[in-house]
Amino acid sequence: MTVRETIRRQSAQLTASERKIGNAVLADYPFGALQTIQELAERTGVSAPSITRFVSKLGFAGYQEFQRQLIGELRESGSSPLQLKATEKLGNGSAFLADYALRASQRIHEMSETVPQEQFDRILALLADPARSVFVIGGRVSDSIATFLSVHLKQIRPKVHHLPPNPEHWPDLLLSIRKQDVLIMFDFRRYQGDLAALAEIVAKDRQPSIVLITDKWMSPIARHSDHVIALPIEIETAWDTVICAVAFIEALIVKVSEADWPATRKRLEAWDKLRLARPGQNLEENDDR
Repeated sequence: MTVRETIRRQSAQLTASERKIGNAVLADYPFGALQTIQELAERTGVSAPSITRFVSKLGFAGYQEFQRQLIGELRESGSSPLQLKATEKLGNGSAFLADYALRASQRIHEMSETVPQEQFDRILALLADPARSVFVIGGRVSDSIATFLSVHLKQIRPKVHHLPPNPEHWPDLLLSIRKQDVLIMFDFRRYQGDLAALAEIVAKDRQPSIVLITDKWMSPIARHSDHVIALPIEIETAWDTVICAVAFIEALIVKVSEADWPATRKRLEAWDKLRLARPGQNLEENDDR
């Protein structure tokens, strides 16, 4: 469990002063606590002994151990396949596919226990609202998931836009974002600075609802987001898994389509008619094939 998760789970047991410390740490995570205890005390207006009691309540022997945990998380958030290779667990080589499938199912089960249904429902309500435009973008690898989401959403509802990979082409779409719209961003460890910069600009100038799909270490985009989904990605190989992200997105697609099924069906019928019918061929001929 990360320090962020520990603070959130312990929030009900914290005193007013301790909650003030926790909020300061979370506001600039993890860097907010990578300063001396005296500097954190001055910034929060809370005494150093109160900070010591705070980290003790979280389960740490002292402030140094608390910081070591944060530094460890920071290192893990930048782990590359080369670094992960050193700690991978290959399992049974003769039945690797079955072993890998078991690990993947365990990650999905973990997601089902850690992502609250209420949070899923709030994001669903945003995507299912036809009055809102939806904009999506991802990172080097995760943009393939953004594409997957946008392709399906475009069949279900109008006003869905996938931002292109070239930042030079962003302004045209960004200028059309309104406050009631939704920006969905995918960013997993080895986070992309250009996406964080984009989130900061959009949050300040356009103010849509920003939904971040990330991992437990949290992309820097989190500080600009209204909704953050932290998914399991570790699968004990040199490569992180995106299976939870795909499962989460598939679940959203299903429920968005069901939110107004008559409208979805009408759009799908019109979509298929245009997609399947070639010039000079009527729909009946196409159906006979």
